[in-house]
Amino acid sequence: MSTAEGLYLYGIIRCAETRSFATPGIGGRGDGVFTLHHGELAAVVSQSPIVEYDGNRRNMMAHTRVLEEVMAERSVLPMRFGIIAPDSATITEQLLARHGADLQRQLSELEGRVELGLKAFWDEQRMMREAVEHSSAIRELRDRLQGRSAAETHFERIRLGEMIESVLHRRRDEDATIILNALQPLAYRSHISPTIGERMVVNAAFLLDRTRETAFDAAVNALDERFAGRLSFKYVGPLPAYNFVTLTMTW
Repeated sequence: MSTAEGLYLYGIIRCAETRSFATPGIGGRGDGVFTLHHGELAAVVSQSPIVEYDGNRRNMMAHTRVLEEVMAERSVLPMRFGIIAPDSATITEQLLARHGADLQRQLSELEGRVELGLKAFWDEQRMMREAVEHSSAIRELRDRLQGRSAAETHFERIRLGEMIESVLHRRRDEDATIILNALQPLAYRSHISPTIGERMVVNAAFLLDRTRETAFDAAVNALDERFAGRLSFKYVGPLPAYNFVTLTMTW
């Protein structure tokens, strides 16, 4: 029994004329990526079986590469990964027509802007050393524990760990504040996500005018020089503006 066919959605753009795109759609099918229209709004889609796609790297990259091609020439509202409509009428009537005003508003906010992502990570061993070096109370307690058994100093060792953790928590907040204070004034909006693991200090996305991208790059480079040896940065973009768009559909 064959699987029913539908249309996989990548994003929404302003586009009055029918367009096709060279990037292969999800699943590697050769049908092509194209647009469906309602007025000046268009959905970027490709033919797809109505299935639940695995969120693996291959599928996620296929989704993202289509958006990257579209982004190269116009603003796009990215759809959440894995949205498949049963037919073209569902897209034009339930998405483009019904939500047209909100889609236009969100597109206007993205016009001429890009999303950039920044993660900052500690050199954990160096930060541990600095926590000890910069606190006389920690050094004194550490020195008192030397040569004594773990059983004898059990509670003191717990206290030492708590003191180091407190210093590291404060330093993480201080470093994150320095980074965000340098970058947020350059952005139209920013989105701060929770950090992951002990090494991550900042996990942020920034929506900024394309005209400020050079200044933003320079600010990131300046931070990289300022924190050389202590922090490393993962800086990516332009990206689909997932952190600044709320766009999903159920049919």
